[in-house]
Amino acid sequence: MLEFDLRPDNSAAGGAEPHQDFLEAENVSLRLLLAQAELNTRGLLAKAGIDAKQREASDKLQKLILEELHHRVKNTLATVSAIASQSLRNVQGAEHARDAIEGRLVALGRAHDLLLQARWTSTDLGKIIRAATEAFDNPDEPKFSIAGPDIQVTSSAVIAIAMTLNELCTNTTKFGALSAPEGRIDIAWTLDRQPQRLHLTWTEKNGPAVHAPEKRSFGTRLIETLGNQLKGDVQLTYEPAGFVYALDVPLASLT
Repeated sequence: MLEFDLRPDNSAAGGAEPHQDFLEAENVSLRLLLAQAELNTRGLLAKAGIDAKQREASDKLQKLILEELHHRVKNTLATVSAIASQSLRNVQGAEHARDAIEGRLVALGRAHDLLLQARWTSTDLGKIIRAATEAFDNPDEPKFSIAGPDIQVTSSAVIAIAMTLNELCTNTTKFGALSAPEGRIDIAWTLDRQPQRLHLTWTEKNGPAVHAPEKRSFGTRLIETLGNQLKGDVQLTYEPAGFVYALDVPLASLT
């Protein structure tokens, strides 16, 4: 609390008392102003505390809603998977179709896991790729080489990228590089800042000889469709040394 020395500087009686009364009045005014400032400060701090609590409650509610939505989506995917499995159980030659459907639904579920971790905002492209390829890799003898700059991918593009990678992984495990013991996959991406585009390549090597298919499969059409959803250009090259997938996409579709 601010204090003043109100003792007069001299002992002269004439005119001292009015001056002393003036100083006392000023001191009282300053005390009142300081007291009011203290009350105002406490009020602001209390309000800020309330706002902080409201934001915390809002964040908790949002997290709860996202987790509940995620739980419902995963249950729906599990139900769809069960329906597909039951529906195709007695259909002759449907094993491949059943496995393909289940694999795609599992990939979709993993993509939703990533989205929940990122709270449906954005996540790193490298993280998306590693999550999509993890189930097909060998930690003791890594099959994938993954390299590229950091880039945050918006939630609307996460599913398309994850589903594409799952399709590529499934195909290479059955027919491509990962069907051979020495097979490897190089996944790399670069950013071209001037036209604002991302270039991503999937290159297979050390696998069996590659031959272009006689007709486009559903998986091939799915990969191309997912690329088109991102307004990108998809190139599938069946080099004898290894299959190559290339995606050229505007950054605006990802970020």
